[in-house]
Amino acid sequence: MTAIAQGQGVARRKRAGSLSRVQLQAKRQELITALIVTGVAVFILAVYLMPMGYAFVTSLKTKAQTSAINSPILPSSPRQFAYEGENYDIVFVPQEDGTIEEWALVQPRRRGASDFIDIDNPEAGIIKWEGNWRTLEKAWEPNIQWSNYPDAWNFINFARLLGNTLLYAFITMIGMVSASALTAYGFARFRFPGKNILFILVISTLILPPQVTDLPKYAFFVNVLDWGGTWWPLIVPAFFGHAYHVFLLRQYFMTIPREMEEAASIDGAGPFTAFLKVILPQAIPALTASALFHFFYAWNDYFGPLIYLAGNREAQPISIGLAEFNGLYSTEPQLILAASIITIVLPLAIFFFAQRIFVQGIVITGVDK
Repeated sequence: MTAIAQGQGVARRKRAGSLSRVQLQAKRQELITALIVTGVAVFILAVYLMPMGYAFVTSLKTKAQTSAINSPILPSSPRQFAYEGENYDIVFVPQEDGTIEEWALVQPRRRGASDFIDIDNPEAGIIKWEGNWRTLEKAWEPNIQWSNYPDAWNFINFARLLGNTLLYAFITMIGMVSASALTAYGFARFRFPGKNILFILVISTLILPPQVTDLPKYAFFVNVLDWGGTWWPLIVPAFFGHAYHVFLLRQYFMTIPREMEEAASIDGAGPFTAFLKVILPQAIPALTASALFHFFYAWNDYFGPLIYLAGNREAQPISIGLAEFNGLYSTEPQLILAASIITIVLPLAIFFFAQRIFVQGIVITGVDK
């Protein structure tokens, strides 16, 4: 019996050892898979953010560096050496023995020997160097130009443009979300003849290219209503809702149990009261997602303000102002990119603080009850 018990104990230990090895191998595979997925995600994120990173780095450069050939990626300026009251650029000059020394280029010449000064031994005087000085590499030192941002802010009059854009975005956002929420509530809760057909017609407007309606809308708003040069052609249509937001909010409203409205109706609440007191508080994620969608659209809207606000520079939003700034200061790429970075900071900050509610609204609106 003792031998049998010992044999069983050995067998159990072998099985336990084999199970632990299997578990260890499974954990190792999970770790490797997680590292690979994380690495791929980081690579894709880096590629996606590369243009923004390049724009930010360039916005901190000097104008001379943006146009210089073979300049470093990071914000820098040429190192200079003071000689006899003048500053000269320092370059790397190859020597006959194969070494490379730092000399200051005093007098570049197209033909013949150029004049240099050895920065380690300036008492030696002018040094003649035979060769093409254009092939010599400059010495650079870090030089971050934070002043580009206040310069861009003042040149483009960002305060006025930002105020116009925020006013346009928030007013139309309130109108769009309110009208779309009311329409979506009607489609989600009420029964009436032709409801499905009407909903299909509303959604079918998403297929209609906006270029088809641009000319009739322009003729109506400008020629009939005489709203040219004002905000009315951009604000009023937002208070009639949009098919995309109607669909988004309807899908969310359908996930809210009807029992909550029935309980409110027992307490004497009508449909509109139930909508305000029951539906809207439950639909904060979807309303946030819809509001952010329209806010970003209004922030980036270019064509509408371009045609309706023509001739009224004081009412132009930031999209039009930035386009004009690019045309006027095309030789100042560092200021253009600084203005672009300023433009995207506020939308990014809003999305960063609201991303949890935003993602929740997007996920739930795709689930039908």
